[in-house]
Amino acid sequence: MASPTPSSATSPVESVDRALVVLQVLARAGARGMGLAELASELRVNKSTVHRALAALRFRGFVTQDPASGGYVLGPSATQLAEDFFGDENLPVLLHSALVALSGVAQELVHLGVLSGTHVVYLDKVEPERSVRVWSAVGRRSPAVTTALGRAMLAFRGTDRSALAGYVRAVGEGRAVDPEHVWDALEHARARGYATEVEENEAGISCIAVPVLRGGTAIAAVSVTAPAERMTTERVEQLHAEMREVLPQLLPTGLHLP
Repeated sequence: MASPTPSSATSPVESVDRALVVLQVLARAGARGMGLAELASELRVNKSTVHRALAALRFRGFVTQDPASGGYVLGPSATQLAEDFFGDENLPVLLHSALVALSGVAQELVHLGVLSGTHVVYLDKVEPERSVRVWSAVGRRSPAVTTALGRAMLAFRGTDRSALAGYVRAVGEGRAVDPEHVWDALEHARARGYATEVEENEAGISCIAVPVLRGGTAIAAVSVTAPAERMTTERVEQLHAEMREVLPQLLPTGLHLP
């Protein structure tokens, strides 16, 4: 099997490079992991050398060893790297340029949101230069099931009917939410790759949102918000086309749209 690194490249720190390659190989192996001999064969390095790299990685929690099989798998420190990088604190910085570009093309208010419990939290927004604007605020919370942002994320998190019931109950008394209508909205979102809402979160306002996926699961969503009178069927389809054209090229590596 070919070496995981180009033969023409030489790392400035061989031991560090070897440890990083071990992580790459174990990541591809997934939950089944790999034994010491298999790793050594894959890397074309003797077992004692690989064992030293594994010992250093185990010390920091980047690798764990199954006590029964003796196989090695990625540890919590390794998998936590991506979680931290794509955490709520970093997402506004990572995606802000994408929001700016989308708002410039759509000439509408653009939001970035994430799920927090049963609600959506707005992490960032970009406003267009328009004389009539839609009010919103970063940090605002809204029930997930009444927002396009929330529906886009729930649709791409494998939300089933039983889980959806909890989100509907969280809306609270005084607001009528039809579970069947929300379920249909999630089904349509899964089929089309985007979610919508029409004056369900705020009177006179409508939204379209696309989920931002990592490994097939939504970690955030981006929406375009406008007065309902502007959000005709044709306009929604046009906005979705613009989102698909603008956003992918500006998303960080590892994130994608449906």
